[in-house]
Amino acid sequence: MNTENNPDNPTLLLVDDDEVFRRVLKRAMGRRGYAVVDAADVQEALALAQQNPPEFAVVDLKMPGESGLVLIEKLIEIDPNTRIVMLTGYASIATAVEAIKLGATHYLAKPVDADEVVAALNKLEGDASLNVSDSPLSVDRLEWEHIQRVLAEHEGNISATARALKMHRRTLQRKLGKRPVRE
Repeated sequence: MNTENNPDNPTLLLVDDDEVFRRVLKRAMGRRGYAVVDAADVQEALALAQQNPPEFAVVDLKMPGESGLVLIEKLIEIDPNTRIVMLTGYASIATAVEAIKLGATHYLAKPVDADEVVAALNKLEGDASLNVSDSPLSVDRLEWEHIQRVLAEHEGNISATARALKMHRRTLQRKLGKRPVRE
């Protein structure tokens, strides 16, 4: 949890439960001029943010305990000017929309490198020239998106989500344990 010694460096709070990923990204972001502090979960991150509100934050979506969505909301309460990028290996349209609504400035699907994170942190506006896919989402991807949307509607409660989907809870857990289908 050390921070770079130069007080002129912009502060960055890095929150991810994957220790190896966090260590590598912390080192890379430090080399790019950020004063980085890191945390493994929401509670640890909140304690750090309350001591010294960060200018930037990179937050993982899925962590033990509370999700990164909860952290986004709380970081914005601490400092509405914090620029937040949500990272996730479980990307879905539902979580992307919620992250942005809660105050994130960008949303990236893992794997990412430090240059992509820096670009996302510094991106101030949307891109109307973004390429639009000619093909619709696959059935598997649509299923993943639907499950994520219903899960968000039920605030992460797997049993309630399974009932709403008319699916056995274990089947839903198996589906959630898989990575989303890439398009």
